[in-house]
Amino acid sequence: MTLPRSVADVLSQHVTLEVEGIDRMYLNDYQPRLQTDRGVAAFFRFHRGETFASSVLMDTISKPFIAAVERFVEHEQVPLITFAKGQRKDDIAKEHHARFQGTEGIVFVGKAQEKTPVFGTEKRRNPDTGQKYPWNVRRTAMVNYFYFYSLDEDFGPFFLKVCTYFPYNAKLCINGHEYVKRQLAKEGIAFEALDNGVLSCADPKRLQRHCDGLSAAKIDALLRKWLRRLPHPFTVKDRAAGYRYCVSILQAEFSLTQVLDRPLSGRIFFEEVIRENLDLGRPDQVHLIFDRRVTKRTPGRFRTRVLTEGVTPSLHIDYKHSRIKQYHKEGRALRTETTINDTRDFGIGKRLCNLPALRQIGFQANRRLLDVQRISQDCAVGEEAFRRINDPVEVGEQRASGLRFADAAAQALLSALVVFRLLPRGFSSRDLRDHWAPLLGKAPDDMTMGQMGYHLRRLRLHGLIERIPGTHRYRVTTQGGRVALFFTRVDNRVLRPGFALFTPEEARNDSDLRRGFDQLDGAIDHWFKQEKVPA
Repeated sequence: MTLPRSVADVLSQHVTLEVEGIDRMYLNDYQPRLQTDRGVAAFFRFHRGETFASSVLMDTISKPFIAAVERFVEHEQVPLITFAKGQRKDDIAKEHHARFQGTEGIVFVGKAQEKTPVFGTEKRRNPDTGQKYPWNVRRTAMVNYFYFYSLDEDFGPFFLKVCTYFPYNAKLCINGHEYVKRQLAKEGIAFEALDNGVLSCADPKRLQRHCDGLSAAKIDALLRKWLRRLPHPFTVKDRAAGYRYCVSILQAEFSLTQVLDRPLSGRIFFEEVIRENLDLGRPDQVHLIFDRRVTKRTPGRFRTRVLTEGVTPSLHIDYKHSRIKQYHKEGRALRTETTINDTRDFGIGKRLCNLPALRQIGFQANRRLLDVQRISQDCAVGEEAFRRINDPVEVGEQRASGLRFADAAAQALLSALVVFRLLPRGFSSRDLRDHWAPLLGKAPDDMTMGQMGYHLRRLRLHGLIERIPGTHRYRVTTQGGRVALFFTRVDNRVLRPGFALFTPEEARNDSDLRRGFDQLDGAIDHWFKQEKVPA
């Protein structure tokens, strides 16, 4: 078995199993009509028939719900555990799951106090009559939550976390890999499990189909199933009137697991990735890409980090509220995982029905990162392709000047494309201007819209970018990403460092390359003297 020599070799020759699927999902379960003060007022006044909506009425609903949970725990003989501050809930859950007998049921119920948004009552005064009246306002408070840690025949371990105070918002946490393992076991398909994944499978195609089959409808059905079994904070009359839980996505992890033939292949992969991203040494943290324009309306950070914990490195790429993480899982597999914490980072709604569009974003981000890592080492631009980029081009009646390799403005332009290559929503003319102008030592306002239009046309006619239909945004093409990486890296890592090593007027004489050129010059001068070549 040969050793891989590059990232491309690892991914093409040393992967024994590749599976793409949803990992963990953290879902918000809520009643949309009860998330505003007016909605709460309507619930109590028009649905419940109360004169006013106040926190006193909320308390009278909460007490029966808490009592129902306590009766449920006693009747089902389920352990009730009060979580201590700082206690790891996952560790407690693992212990109880290990002792649980059966394929489905409530494993235990946990209880914890947490700060959460609630509705409280404050006195307001009618400006016309001067009469005081209560009104509901949003505030935060420390309230009790019940954690229902459960085991489902189809989904495996999960938990449902329910607030004991009005409007009883809940959270559902599931694991897509556990769902897939359950499906394989039910069909009798042999597989070997990772801690959070699958190491090997007798039927890889069936494994991938089960991963693809984890749909929004199945997740919603899981919630409805267990809401019917557990004490419900809303009465039957409330639910009949439409006060039922809806589901939105708080956090979703989309993973690509590539099982490697041996641990050495994974170590070589990360050595090559880190070498491509760092010039000297391997610090614990480094910012590499996503140096984008950030305004007050843009949350989060845009960066890439290489972290080393012990001897196992991991790569982290931050984009707004989301992150791509890449690490060597249990020394057996390469895990590339996109975690989306706010679906609006990508212009997608939070409701669970948007899961298909969101999983496409997550899986594309994983593939795009691997593609960039692969072509950063394995990009090859032929002579004809090199000439097409450097020479002027004509497309129909449009003509654009060439992107000459030695032109500083062209190199800066391509450097900007490297940054924009990973962005799923592309970039605008302003994004390009704000990133390109500083590379030329200029202020963004110094670049006119006419100049930006000219350079965008150059990039488009050379096939390096393409316009996103129906928008004023552009995306970098696959060819554009390859050209940008090749041109900028050759310029930054070969030509400029090389010239600095052997240029007699500027370089020190302690490098091998400089000494080699000095010896060559001396040998040529000696030969001229021997042959008596005239000056």
